[in-house]
Amino acid sequence: MKKTYRIAVIGGGSWGTAIAHLLASNGHDTTLWVRNRELLKVLEEKRENILYLKGIRLNSRITFSNDIESSMENRDIVTFAIPVSFLRGVLRGIKKKPEGIVVSLSKGIEIETFLTPSEIIKESLGVDECNLTALSGPNFAKEVAQLLPTATVVASKNKDSAKTIQDAFSSSTFRVYTTDDVRGVELCGAMKNIVAIASGISDGLKLGLNARASLITRGLAEIVRLGKRFGAKSETFMGLAGVGDLILTCTGNLSRNRSVGLRLAQGEAIETILKSSKMIPEGVSTVRAVYEYSKKISVELPITQEVYKIIYEGKSAKEAVKSLMNRPLKEEYYLL
Repeated sequence: MKKTYRIAVIGGGSWGTAIAHLLASNGHDTTLWVRNRELLKVLEEKRENILYLKGIRLNSRITFSNDIESSMENRDIVTFAIPVSFLRGVLRGIKKKPEGIVVSLSKGIEIETFLTPSEIIKESLGVDECNLTALSGPNFAKEVAQLLPTATVVASKNKDSAKTIQDAFSSSTFRVYTTDDVRGVELCGAMKNIVAIASGISDGLKLGLNARASLITRGLAEIVRLGKRFGAKSETFMGLAGVGDLILTCTGNLSRNRSVGLRLAQGEAIETILKSSKMIPEGVSTVRAVYEYSKKISVELPITQEVYKIIYEGKSAKEAVKSLMNRPLKEEYYLL
């Protein structure tokens, strides 16, 4: 018989809500913390997240809370599903570090520090590395909530922690693999959003399927190039957190970052796009963090550079394409 756990999910966006629904469907005692009091009221009355995950009737085992401290109390597992730009702010409000295993679901990099989400959690809460994990993969929240077949990977330096999360999250519709490459998994999860914006720009300009495939492939080369500088493992790039998530985010219609690219290609200003978006496209801030850091460590990331210039310097998408296509010719190689 499958073991049941007491789990807190911190974050009432689409991803946090989907994971809470999955965990409750797995039979776990699940609490979902939401900041927005109005949303909390709706969740309690309708058992549906009408803002971020409309149309999904949430499992009856989920309890909802607006008190972050009580949500985390006496939990075997605490899962954080907070956008990276807000993560540190939410963590500042937590007075006592979690007692159980911590799972980071966020995908991005903090601009000021170039820290990954699990590193922000470790620094802010003092969580021991053996209790820290990161989960990432080709996982659209809506499809996870619909309990459609999905695979993902959980990373931890501690095998027991990874196996506990694997056991808790896995089901007949959600298959979890394990790895010890935390940095690689999180870096892939962050950088694929940059390539997804580029892919959306390519599709928005109607550059064709050849262009999209080429862009995804060379985007992977940039992920590998930066990842190897941080000691990421080669197999991570070829796995679910790497090429798996990259393909999904660059091609799927549910991708927020790809949608940003589509709109940028039509000439919309990034400010307009962000104001009209209910959910945060992490690639917008991630591209700034990666671009600025790549200059410091002298790593060549041409796609990242052009996406940055489109978003932050007002360069036209068409000019960015020209810049990429007219770069000096070279031999193809991967640092795998």
